[in-house]
Amino acid sequence: MAPSNLPPVFNATSQDIEMLLAAQCHLGSKNLQVHMEPYLWKTRPDGINVINIGKTWEKIILAARIIAAIDNPADVAVISARPYGQRAVLKFASHTGATAIAGRFTPGNFTNYITR
Repeated sequence: MAPSNLPPVFNATSQDIEMLLAAQCHLGSKNLQVHMEPYLWKTRPDGINVINIGKTWEKIILAARIIAAIDNPADVAVISARPYGQRAVLKFASHTGATAIAGRFTPGNFTNYITR
């Protein structure tokens, strides 16, 4: 569904944009993968890639709609092995009822039932 076909409640407010900018969600790295090119707004003179905030907002809305469509919130797994993402994972899970995995994620946790 194109953003213009969404209800107005999903439109980004100036406060939403300010929060994304304050969290530096628009700053990427100096490396650019080919599949990320459609989301790139421009490259700064120091080589840092700047991500399009509008397209970021569209993906946030898409993720929120997918998560909201799941009947049992505990079926959603939120994972971060990185230290700076673990607090966000735990907060998100506490607010939504999702399953939080903060720290090392063992490959095969979902598919290999013998490890449980």
